[in-house]
Amino acid sequence: MKKIVNKLLYPLLFLSVMFSSCKEEEIGDVENIPGLGGDTWAQGPIDKWILDNFTTPYNIAVKYKWDQFEFPSSINKTLVPADEQQVIPLLSSINKGWAQPYIEEAGSVFFNMFSPKTFVLSGSVEYNLDGSVTGGQAEGGRKIVMMGINQFKVKGMPGYTAEKDSVYAKFFVFHVIQHEFAHILHMNKMYPADFKLITAGKYYGGNWINFSNEDALRDGFVTAYAASGFDDDFVETISVMLMEGKDGFDKIVNSIPEGTTSKGTTKAQAQAALRQKEDMVVAYYKKSWNIDFYSLQTKTRAAMVSLF
Repeated sequence: MKKIVNKLLYPLLFLSVMFSSCKEEEIGDVENIPGLGGDTWAQGPIDKWILDNFTTPYNIAVKYKWDQFEFPSSINKTLVPADEQQVIPLLSSINKGWAQPYIEEAGSVFFNMFSPKTFVLSGSVEYNLDGSVTGGQAEGGRKIVMMGINQFKVKGMPGYTAEKDSVYAKFFVFHVIQHEFAHILHMNKMYPADFKLITAGKYYGGNWINFSNEDALRDGFVTAYAASGFDDDFVETISVMLMEGKDGFDKIVNSIPEGTTSKGTTKAQAQAALRQKEDMVVAYYKKSWNIDFYSLQTKTRAAMVSLF
């Protein structure tokens, strides 16, 4: 299992999705809280919508009724159930911004084969002692827990404010999904070994949390978490490229300031590294999956713009 922790980042106004391994702890016997809907309930319009729009076409189950045992690493934290009025807008946006671009580019057989099979929804995020906020959890590419959905807003929803809500929704929801889906792809077909050579010797490892995203960018990584290791570097690069689009990614690369980092990386070297990673991602999608990445990127970015 991985915990997904989000925090605001530098002037480009996207959030880094930061992950840390969970560990099991003895917490004693915990009984379920009855009456919140996670045990049994009469099927209603939301359930029919999920069946028609997610489970039947994509083989993805969605659990939105409260069941505290779906959040095993958060059992000692305070979470609230999902607001049922948020469920369909959230899932409709995920369908438009993640599922449809992949299906249009690669087909439904590809998407249904590799997409996660269960989404679990929590109304609130998880606040941690270090001041960070956990925005979700992922288990082996099969289950994704989405937290904070009660705050989710896109265009057309009451009270939507682009400056606040677009940042939150994009990177508590879409960045998480793109990151995890890219993990699923590389676990089925590994990316080229040469990817590990691009910024070899400059990864932060477990110390990544002590670096800012600006630090990481100057060393040739799209986010600080990307600098934690090879696999997450690869999928973070994919996620940011898809979310920001070609122009947005170019803007990120061009924003690197002059100077040399503690790792000895110059602006030119960092920019060259990011371009090499971009080229390798594009080649990987074409060779391994016969997907035109730039076309997928264009479709994904268009969906982001329409939503936010």
